[in-house]
Amino acid sequence: MPSKKNKRKRPERPTIHPKNKYSDNPPDFSVLASLYPSLKPFVFYSRDGRPRIDWTDYNSTRELTRVLLLHDHGLNWWIPDGQLCPTVPNRSNYIHWIEDLLSSDIIPKNNNNGDIVRGFDIGTGANCIYPLLGASLLGWTFVGSDVTDVAVEWAEKNVKCNQHISELIEIRKVTACQSAISIEDSNCGESVNCENKMDGNATVVEEAKLLPSSSFDPPLDMNKYSGPPLLLGVVRDGEKFDFCMCNPPFFETMEEAGLNPKTSCGGTPEEMVCPGGEKAFITRIIEDSVVLKESFRWFTSMVGRKVNLKFLTSKLREVGVTIVKTTEFVQGQTCRWGLAWSFVPPVRKIISPLVQKNSLSFTLEGLQRQFSAFHVLQSIESFFCLGGASCKLNASSFVVDITASNDQCKAILRDEAKHPNGAATCNPLEASHSSSYLHPPSNNLSFCISVFQQIPGTLLVKASLQHGDGPVPGVFSLTIQQLEKTLRCKFCREKATHN
Repeated sequence: MPSKKNKRKRPERPTIHPKNKYSDNPPDFSVLASLYPSLKPFVFYSRDGRPRIDWTDYNSTRELTRVLLLHDHGLNWWIPDGQLCPTVPNRSNYIHWIEDLLSSDIIPKNNNNGDIVRGFDIGTGANCIYPLLGASLLGWTFVGSDVTDVAVEWAEKNVKCNQHISELIEIRKVTACQSAISIEDSNCGESVNCENKMDGNATVVEEAKLLPSSSFDPPLDMNKYSGPPLLLGVVRDGEKFDFCMCNPPFFETMEEAGLNPKTSCGGTPEEMVCPGGEKAFITRIIEDSVVLKESFRWFTSMVGRKVNLKFLTSKLREVGVTIVKTTEFVQGQTCRWGLAWSFVPPVRKIISPLVQKNSLSFTLEGLQRQFSAFHVLQSIESFFCLGGASCKLNASSFVVDITASNDQCKAILRDEAKHPNGAATCNPLEASHSSSYLHPPSNNLSFCISVFQQIPGTLLVKASLQHGDGPVPGVFSLTIQQLEKTLRCKFCREKATHN
């Protein structure tokens, strides 16, 4: 019979969106391989008999995406070698989150277009995944923009190969002649015109005039993005949208983008990299939203690093948005965030979504190549076991359940002050035999620590108390801060410690 100790309630971990098609029915690679022979060469079986996919093989991940879109969504799809290959469940999470925002009564609905929902996908890519999913799942209409000829050509091919939704999606080419436009330029009140361009399918893609400007004058440190237009100069005069969405370039260099040897999703420099990374890119969307505030009900973007989420949220408060909403997108052990904001006055009072009374988290950036999330998980276990705490590591869900008294937490802090690297360098196998398993401490703090991958080379470590909704105990907060310092010292490159 199962032990009563295992029945204690664990804090809820963020999960796949309940409306996601894969929430209760994850893809069965074996069944899919039997139905689609083209997938069969990419499916193998592990020692436990489970069908697997080699996530380091680009051809494997691309074929799986093609099959999932066809089998579960009735979509014909393909992209050329090297273009960013999206994961279908993760992208579906984003779509359903926006659906939740639009259907909520936080801000008034836009009745100008009846029940028609219109979205704008910034940098839709050759894969055009968000317009395809939004149109097929929910009947939304989309404008998808991109800057490269290859992306525009293949996005249009993917739209035209799906005649049942092709009328719902427009692909718009962004031209580089407006790349120097900034908020200061728009404040001059001048409209910038570009020549009409012909895409690969001989379709005229018109360039829009800039909308009227606002008096927003951003700080100098916000003007780091200098690439092609994102919203200003692409959204046309008088256009109205219910939302915009974006999967931004997460990285500052292609070297940084290639840090994770365990996955292969492809991606061109235009898709993966920009000066200043996602922080600069999304900051530019915020700048544009200040000018275009009346054109969108919701502005949204995906975010790869939690430290950037906090920075961007503070920027939104500075520019006077009425609402900020955040969420976590979890697929397996990969974690992303969604950031949404609006300038529309709310119809009811909003409680800040950033208040989390019983959890703490931090990111480990610049993870050295020889270390994985499991190495970090083992060191977390060792950190607490050496202080006498009771620990139980679950390798399949990347969680350590911990029970520790206040005195044990204080002992860990004292020991770490004397030997800051001691816990990180211990042998987790030796620590797992700690006598604390046999004699759990009294007056305990019970919590779990989870490890998620954010982007290659970056992990999120999240500590959640298992009981109570009150403020986080001070000794718990200090212990997690010390854990962060210890893990950074052992696993991260030196430059990652200077945020």
